[in-house]
Amino acid sequence: MLPATSFLVLPRRPHLVRTGGTIEIRGRGKVKLYTRTGDQGKTSLVGGRVDKDHLRVEAYGTIDEANSFIGWALALLADDERFRDLCAELQKIQHELFDCGGDLAIVNGKLPYKATEEMVAFLEQRIDAYVQEAPPLEKFILPGGSKAAAALHLARTVTRRAERCIVSLQKAEPINDVVLKYMNRLSDYLFAAARVVNARSGVKDVEYERSAIVFRDKEEKQ
Repeated sequence: MLPATSFLVLPRRPHLVRTGGTIEIRGRGKVKLYTRTGDQGKTSLVGGRVDKDHLRVEAYGTIDEANSFIGWALALLADDERFRDLCAELQKIQHELFDCGGDLAIVNGKLPYKATEEMVAFLEQRIDAYVQEAPPLEKFILPGGSKAAAALHLARTVTRRAERCIVSLQKAEPINDVVLKYMNRLSDYLFAAARVVNARSGVKDVEYERSAIVFRDKEEKQ
């Protein structure tokens, strides 16, 4: 999936040509980031053209936003050896978000879907691991702490917005239901990951100052 506002038009038989210090793609056509076909407020999906404010476009566009913020978090974490495992996971998730967005651009199952239950199961496994690693959670916390944790919280909130867009789309048209489940789980993953980033960085989570103790261990409740 490419953003609705720009996409590549590749030549039929492209080949790379090095000219001095640059590499050009040559073939029967030129590589363009614009086509002018969307200048009238329409964009192409797999199965037809729709308005750019269509529910599908809003949904996969918001997934693209979430992916961009994950990329920002990755840039903040990339040079720190303490987060090598997390960076590998976030890179994996970026590819999976691309698949999710692509699935939402498919109308009436014109192509096979890519998002799978295995992707959801992976997130659940990592959430459980990070919950065990982070300090016990008792109170509501605010987005913040370290810069990378704040970026992950921002990605989390955009992921929640994407989820709401997908719910609206699901009410109107058939979609790959796994995408909704994946986005729901991803927001939980990003919350857990942000807390782990703070913990590994030696930074405390920012507790909501008027929060009572709202999270208790199940055994303690009993």
